[in-house]
Amino acid sequence: MSRALSLNARTSVDAPWDDDYFIVLMEFDHPDLDEPLRFSTDPTERISAEPYILGTRSSWRGANPSTEYWQFVAASLELPSDQEDVPAAVRLTIDLFDASVPTLLRSFTTRASANIAIVMASDPDTPEQQFLGLEVTAGRYGTQISIEASRKPVEEEGAPMDIIGKQRFPGLFR
Repeated sequence: MSRALSLNARTSVDAPWDDDYFIVLMEFDHPDLDEPLRFSTDPTERISAEPYILGTRSSWRGANPSTEYWQFVAASLELPSDQEDVPAAVRLTIDLFDASVPTLLRSFTTRASANIAIVMASDPDTPEQQFLGLEVTAGRYGTQISIEASRKPVEEEGAPMDIIGKQRFPGLFR
């Protein structure tokens, strides 16, 4: 399955060196959270000095860039495959930057939702590629936090069952 990229993104990929680069924005939301957790893979600007916070300002997913920011975290991301018969699934590994995050992960009894976008540093408001509506299916923690998210599994979707009876399948009952 091909993906359309902007001319700036294709130029950045093909260039040996470019000032424009990709940033991954990650949003995690749950009904128990007051506001979504927003993370970025780029320390674009200093948000505050005490505590020292770096982050990215973007209006993606309705965030207000002047008051809401995407906090920088050292992270690695495995993107979903392009295969048609495989559900979109991502694995995100974040260095443990806050000791309260494992407690937060253990406090949920229902699944959190995840949205991920890949944006260019020159235009953090416009996603080059985005993965919306993912559900957090697993979370492991130690010195790093590993979060797995995927589309809703097919096995969990309800499907109406046909009753093989005279009204529905009259050819079987002659």
